[in-house]
Amino acid sequence: MDLKHIRNFSIIAHIDHGKSTLADRMLEITHTVEARKMRDQVLDSMELERERGITIKMQPVRMEYTTHLTPSPSPYKGEGEKYILNLIDTPGHVDFSYEVSRALKAVEGSILLIDSTQGVQAQTLTTLAMARGDSLEGQRKIIPVISKIDSPLARISEVGEEVVKLLNCDPNEILFVSGRTGEGVKNLLEEIIKRVPAPAENHQYKNEDNALRALIFDFKYSNHRGVIVFVRILDGKVKKGENLLFAVSGEKFTALEVGTFSPEETARESLSSGEIGYIVTGIKKPGIASVGDTVTKLLNPIPALSGYMQPMPVVWASVFPEDADDFALLKLSLGKLKLSDSSFSFEEESSGSLGRGFRCGFLGMLHLEIITERLKREFNLNLVITTPSIIYEVEYNGSALGGGNKKEKIYSPYFFPDDGNIKTVFEPWVKARIIAPSQYLGNIMQILFDHEAELEDNNAGGIIVENFGDNRVSLSVRMPLRELMRNFFDELKSTSSGYGSISYEMAEMREANVTRLDILVADEIVPAFSKVVSKKRTEVEAESSVLKLEGLLPRQMFTLKIQGKAFGRIISSRTMSGMKKNVTAHMYGGDITRKMKLREKQKKGKKKMKERGRVNIPQDVFLKMMRNGE
Repeated sequence: MDLKHIRNFSIIAHIDHGKSTLADRMLEITHTVEARKMRDQVLDSMELERERGITIKMQPVRMEYTTHLTPSPSPYKGEGEKYILNLIDTPGHVDFSYEVSRALKAVEGSILLIDSTQGVQAQTLTTLAMARGDSLEGQRKIIPVISKIDSPLARISEVGEEVVKLLNCDPNEILFVSGRTGEGVKNLLEEIIKRVPAPAENHQYKNEDNALRALIFDFKYSNHRGVIVFVRILDGKVKKGENLLFAVSGEKFTALEVGTFSPEETARESLSSGEIGYIVTGIKKPGIASVGDTVTKLLNPIPALSGYMQPMPVVWASVFPEDADDFALLKLSLGKLKLSDSSFSFEEESSGSLGRGFRCGFLGMLHLEIITERLKREFNLNLVITTPSIIYEVEYNGSALGGGNKKEKIYSPYFFPDDGNIKTVFEPWVKARIIAPSQYLGNIMQILFDHEAELEDNNAGGIIVENFGDNRVSLSVRMPLRELMRNFFDELKSTSSGYGSISYEMAEMREANVTRLDILVADEIVPAFSKVVSKKRTEVEAESSVLKLEGLLPRQMFTLKIQGKAFGRIISSRTMSGMKKNVTAHMYGGDITRKMKLREKQKKGKKKMKERGRVNIPQDVFLKMMRNGE
């Protein structure tokens, strides 16, 4: 198809603003999915996405739409013309911002979707900032759309004013839709054709028959077909059977199949300039394909395009198999997940008590939870997951090393040194943006104080608290990443009755006043429960962790202690009584000494069990200890 009849766009929004529902209506109107196959969240193919009602992985889809515009002087538009609309549905949660940045590189336009009942949220600002960046073919077009206009709670005029202020646009540019009823969706498709620019081909390669430049924006792995790369064709054409090359890795391969997404993979004869589709590579080795690489032809290689920002893990956790024999399966499973989610990292490590496992880096707590849940469901693995942590830079004192200072990055709380060996500790801070109704400002200030946050101020020394329309305020704060991960999201939602939202980005490293807290079960340290906490909160954290574990741990055959240890001493303790059995229940008479002998024998057995017995901690206890608020 001619380039002028192709439109590539994405939907970006804060979480739960209706992206997937709007995409469903687009698929219905364009007849991309048959009516009998329609379901809610068509593009959310992962079971976890459907359960939680959120988008985790971006999903491209190709739609064909015949316009109903009246004849226009523009050669690009007219009554009855057929267009190819390539949509990439993106996640909305702050943990998956990297997915959004990848999708944006492949399109010329973006629908900025804003919920009419909630208005502009913090993550809306983050995704908007990414969308305003330059695309591959110039400035990206942003179409403001207000959703859920059928809701009785809709505040259409107020949210419209927020959008005008945010984008500095004409009020007439804003479109209004309902993903539930379909109202305004057909007009939105017409406006996409009208406003989003058609793809442009590089004139340098326009007349070269053997030229190809295809940008990889995602990929997945198939056991039978190997790595399948998702590409945006920028120049040239690719057909099945052609010999191709990854420009960065230098790996050669043959295109076993090319096709598009409808939304399932549909084979086609070729993909040409401006189109979005996939190429089956047949490669089954990890580390060959990478997001941001360029696919080109082996006989006429073209230099690679500029790539993407590299994802930076912010949360670390160690993952160990419950059964040491499952180590090889865990390694294989992580490798397969890496082929479908390039934003997490892992490397092998070993622990004296937990055995061999992997230290994994994630983009946030939700990302960590999703990956561990997929390991459990898709590969049937029973895992031990350590308490999530962040990176600390520790400078040891000279006496700890026999003279001379040494710096080291600590990824796991279990390896965090004792206080006596530390000279200085540095931790990462984040720059955050919070938007909430002004009546909750006092409550929010309290939780900011509890989480060691600092309000940003201007050059005149005044605190930055901006009015954000409809009686809402925007706060700019800096806080330790450690505190952001300590249940801050849930506390913000709770204290603002669900109306508060937050987005953040990494900032500088600062000196930290922290220590290691160990949890002992039956006098043995459980490395998975160790964590690094603020020295001011050590006693509170120890008490809450011990109480939580006491409530989660099944009763054992013998009495045991659960203890919290820091600063070289026990600071919290609870005793769990063992299960009891009436060993004299079968006796109905006789001398009392017979019963006394049996009870004494039971007592000795319990004592021996306490000395030699080991506590078996179920997998779900590790998962629940990892989560806050359970």
